[in-house]
Amino acid sequence: MSYLHQRALLRDLFDAAVAAADPAHCIPGWLPDPPRGRTVVVGAGKGAAAMARAVETHWRGDFGQLSGLVVTRYGHGMPTRHIEVVEASHPTPDAAGQQAAMRLLQAVQGLTADDLVLVLLSGGGSALLAAPMPGITLDDKRAVTKALLACGANIGEINCVRKHLSAIKGGRLALAAAPARVVTLAISDVPGDDLSTIASGPTVPDPTSCADALEIVDRYGIALPATARQALASGAAESPKADAPGFSRCESHVIATAQGSLAAAAELAHQRGVVPLVLGDAIEGEAREVARALGGIALSCAAHGVPLAGPCVLLSGGETTVTVKGGGRGGRNLEFLLGLALTLDGHDRIHAIAGDTDGIDGSEDNAGGLLLPDSPARALAAGIDLRARLADNDAHGVFSALGDLVVTGPTRTNVNDFRAILVEQP
Repeated sequence: MSYLHQRALLRDLFDAAVAAADPAHCIPGWLPDPPRGRTVVVGAGKGAAAMARAVETHWRGDFGQLSGLVVTRYGHGMPTRHIEVVEASHPTPDAAGQQAAMRLLQAVQGLTADDLVLVLLSGGGSALLAAPMPGITLDDKRAVTKALLACGANIGEINCVRKHLSAIKGGRLALAAAPARVVTLAISDVPGDDLSTIASGPTVPDPTSCADALEIVDRYGIALPATARQALASGAAESPKADAPGFSRCESHVIATAQGSLAAAAELAHQRGVVPLVLGDAIEGEAREVARALGGIALSCAAHGVPLAGPCVLLSGGETTVTVKGGGRGGRNLEFLLGLALTLDGHDRIHAIAGDTDGIDGSEDNAGGLLLPDSPARALAAGIDLRARLADNDAHGVFSALGDLVVTGPTRTNVNDFRAILVEQP
């Protein structure tokens, strides 16, 4: 049986979700009026270069007064004329990210009340703004980041720790820019669209504390350098809070969200004659467990028409996690699909796609993958044991062998994971 139509529909839904968060579409309506003085543009994230380019395209002020620097992931840059774009490592920081972060801090210092700092943030900014606090080395920061990413901590927990070990995150960039006006435009990649979590909130007050960060690292058994542990335990690494006077001229706006992308995909599904159900834009948890839950809903749709009868599509977003115990390859979206494959067990009317809207699932070169009714049978024919591969965290090996990876290249935006489970009519 050919599944070309279903594959095409699922890919179209993913593409619609990504397009809804394109900086070229999102930036123009949010640009502030040019100030009397200078405009300094700084930013970080997988969408930073595209956001900078959109600013230049739609800027209404004097380009002689516009300058800046943004840092993005390797391979995610774009040509710009006035705002410099540099590339650095993600998800673990490197020296290029450290140098860029220090340059960002320097760029916003010495400004006046007549000047504007326009801050462009998107997912990935936390790793790309690598400015460790005094006494912490880049190697220390890399080791802590790697441990946090592998232990199953959610993004809020990871960024809480990163903020307290940073010289730029957790509101510190905004304080460095005072007394200039600071306007932040953010593309949200975090559940709940919390500005203090997006790129670790460099321009907003931090509601978390050193005690919170210490509890997280101890709960997950993360080894900390002695200097970092002492700074957290003593409160010396405390982040700026809402009463800091440097925040008085700061404003922040979330300009693209997972919910907006899910709405765009739902609209396209309606146009194609498929009833959509948005299950939520902030779904978290272990990828394989989320797969079991969402797979159960899809099976109910197929068997009982509850909560919807086919043709329907279950849409969801958010950020799952993977506790790495095996030696395989694969991001959280492919692990979700592998878990879903085991839950659905080749159901002949259920198809799915899962991918990261930035085009990179984990650290691989694919955005995600597709799951079709015949995927388990094809895997069996190829000698692939799906349960063993899941235990080894080797979802990439499975979907690569099946030819079912979704490869987009860098999308230069990021509103996190997108999942669509398509249930055909009986």
